[in-house]
Amino acid sequence: MKQLLLAGVALSVLGTSAVAQDLLFAPGEGDFNWASYEAFAEANDFTGQNVTIAGPWLSPEADRFDNLLAYFMAATGAEAVYTGSDSFEQQIVIDAEAGSAPNIAVFPQPGLASVMAGNGLLTPLGDEMSAWVNENYAAGQSWVDLGTYSDADGADQFYGFFFNVNVKSLVWYVPENFEDAGYDVPETMEELLELSEQIVADGETPWCIGLGSGAATGWPATDWVEDIMLRTQTPDVYDGWVSNEIPFNDPRVVNAIETFGVFARNDDWVQGGAGTVATTDFRDSPTGLFASPPGCYMHRQASFIPAFFPDGTEVGEDADFFYFPSFAGEDLGNPVLGGGTLMAITDMNDATMAFMEFLQTPFAHEVMMAQGGFLTPHSGVNLDTYSSGVEAGQGEILLNATTFRFDASDLMPGAIGAGTFWTGMVDYAGGADAEAVATAIQESWDALD
Repeated sequence: MKQLLLAGVALSVLGTSAVAQDLLFAPGEGDFNWASYEAFAEANDFTGQNVTIAGPWLSPEADRFDNLLAYFMAATGAEAVYTGSDSFEQQIVIDAEAGSAPNIAVFPQPGLASVMAGNGLLTPLGDEMSAWVNENYAAGQSWVDLGTYSDADGADQFYGFFFNVNVKSLVWYVPENFEDAGYDVPETMEELLELSEQIVADGETPWCIGLGSGAATGWPATDWVEDIMLRTQTPDVYDGWVSNEIPFNDPRVVNAIETFGVFARNDDWVQGGAGTVATTDFRDSPTGLFASPPGCYMHRQASFIPAFFPDGTEVGEDADFFYFPSFAGEDLGNPVLGGGTLMAITDMNDATMAFMEFLQTPFAHEVMMAQGGFLTPHSGVNLDTYSSGVEAGQGEILLNATTFRFDASDLMPGAIGAGTFWTGMVDYAGGADAEAVATAIQESWDALD
């Protein structure tokens, strides 16, 4: 039995080709959960076995993942290789059908994984791993549901282990602006609406909203509607909407669209007036936060939006975020909208299953957290290992989530989620009736059958 000995910063891994200096973080140092890594290494020896992994990550994401693979190889003696491709989703289907798939595929969202599972091209991870996710991931049942698909016989099986997710349920603001005006960060949706009204009463504008995105114009509004659906309806209603079991023009969906309109179709609430919402480019829309005096005080957008803040903006100081809050009166917990990548087995061997078990260790997540560009719902991780306070704050939002759901438009048929849903939201922002817009989207979905 190969043994791993941790003493101070020293690591001795017997029977493997990897040595401590090959590893990004010196063993024993830092805030990592080295005990979970040590226990995994002591229990697993797969010297001479190979694990191949394919996915959509290119540099720098691929480089960070390679750094994680180095620890797996040091612990087990196995060889592990990741190959990234910008045409991964097409290639994995071709390779799996030809019997030449990698051991593990990294899917950017559940849709393709579900299709491949139904075609018998994935290997179930089993009830034990499903139970582990339910117990150890915040909003665990959500992650089990998102990784469970029908097999070739129509039976539900757990296939997808989520590893690296992102958060969309964020509101961005400038702390100095809030401090100067005497505003507090709202903790409920009721308080957020009250704050918006207070800002108007003070002669200012609460929101910057822009839906422009070239051929993809309208998509920012779909995120608003999805977040509102999760805050006004139970998760099963959201899921039924995504699958079209609940029609788009159901009153509950129409209500979510109209609630978006409370923010976006009120001239007093939006910088430039409601008439500018559909034509303002989403990349330009947060600039009002940084004007003097402020053009707006809040901007709802996903974690990527700081890339479009003015040069030199320090997130966490010059700009910050808070959780897009839930309605206290709805008693629906703390839902989070986002996305993420999932690991699924496309060619099983013993070392491959061991790698999936490696991903259960807090250490595997912490190594990725420390490199940046990675968020996790793993409840056993040390938030101090995140590379920045910004990511730690978003990680904390994930850990406080009671429900997590994927972006609905990404899971709908492309003609809807990346088509009539987008254009319908532009029409609605321009003044069209919400029920009429929703009915037109539903009719376009019906026409696909």
